[in-house]
Parts: sequence; C-alpha cells; structure tokens
Amino acid sequence: MARLAVNVDHVATLRQARELVAYPDPIAAAIIAELAGADGIVVHLREDRRHIQERDVRLLRDIVKTKLILEMASTPEMIGVALDIQPDLVTLVPEKRKELTTEGGLDLIVNENSVAETVDTLQSSGIPVSIFIDPDLDQIKLAHQINTTMIEIHTGTFCDAKTPLLKKQAFEKIVDSVKFASRLKIGINAGHGLCYNTIKKFKGLTEIDEFSIGHSIISRAVLVGMEKAVKEMLALIKEL
Repeated sequence: MARLAVNVDHVATLRQARELVAYPDPIAAAIIAELAGADGIVVHLREDRRHIQERDVRLLRDIVKTKLILEMASTPEMIGVALDIQPDLVTLVPEKRKELTTEGGLDLIVNENSVAETVDTLQSSGIPVSIFIDPDLDQIKLAHQINTTMIEIHTGTFCDAKTPLLKKQAFEKIVDSVKFASRLKIGINAGHGLCYNTIKKFKGLTEIDEFSIGHSIISRAVLVGMEKAVKEMLALIKEL
C-alpha cells in the first residue's frame, strides 16, 4: 500500500494570518496526523516565510517520529538549513514570490547543473533528495541522470483540469511517467492538488510509493478534525 505524507503548511497559513497569535500550531497538527496513521510530515520552508517558519522545522525535527520531509528551493540558504536540520528527505521544488502555491514542477532542462550540485551536496551528507517535476519523460530522464533518490510527480494539472478530456489527457501523462520512472528504478512519490475525490483515480497505479497531500486534508480537518481527516484519506489510499 502507498504511504501518506501529510503537509501541514496551511495550518501555519492560518496562524500567520494573525501574526500575533501562536495558533493553530502546525506542530500539534503534525503530532495528531502521526497518531492518526500518517507515514510522514511535509513542510515547505519558503524564502518569504509566508507560512512555515524555521523554528517550526526545528521543532518538527525533534518531534516527528515517522519521517520529516522538507520541501525547499535549490538555493544556498536552504541548503544550509537542510544540512543543519537534517530532515529525513528533502524535496526540491520551484519557488516564485507571487505564487499562491507551487506552480508546476522544477524544470531540470533549465536548471540541471545547479540542481545536480544541490542533490550531490545533500545526498553526500546523508539526506535523500526527491525532485518535484512535471509528468514528463525528459524531466524524469534528467532526474535519473543526476542520481536523485526519488521524484515527486506533479499531479496538479490533472487535479485542476476543467474538462473530462483534459483530465484524461493529464492522467495519461502521469501514468506514462510513473511507469517510466519505475523502469528506471527511481522512487516515486506524487502530489499537488490531490483530494478525497481525485485520489480515487490512482487505483491500480501501485508503482507510486507515497502521496503527499496537504490542502485538502487541512481543509477537511477544519470541519471534522485532523484525526478524522487523516484517517479518511488513509482509508481511500488503502483501497488503491
């Protein structure tokens, strides 16, 4: 069965909306998610610190019992943070100041040399690296060539598609990419935009090792609580 890593960024988004308060606490959300059965906790430490703060990541490093996944840009500052904190996995993602959330995968065709250097630096220090990329065979080839431990397939285009045809075409690209990466023996994660409905489409695509899901779980948790929201998603993943 595929694993579930829960992204708690948007708990911090709610907290940062009122900068003078310390709640809701992403640390508490992570603890509840783990107790509910999550296999890992994901946080994105952005350059602008719009939600997760460095203090959050350091506290999570001490508290998380499953796996701490740090999403970050491939920059000297973030490399330094990762080397200091030592997360269980780093996922390299693109980052733009004005975006609401990560838009698309990291373009290895444009950034191959700098990303390869980051991958080598982190993995030489014992930190496995995943690269968040679009479902594109050329991007996967490059990820394989620079010896990344795994990739995370960007599922946002599929999840956000407005018509059945566009959704079908986007999912076909995901399937082709997952099968190709599996043949290259790269670890395969998937995430971005996945919710309690779109996750059902992945039934039978057993090559995916882990799903990274945040916004939909946090949104559901606002209504039913974190424990129930995580358990509901785990139940759906179990059926895949």
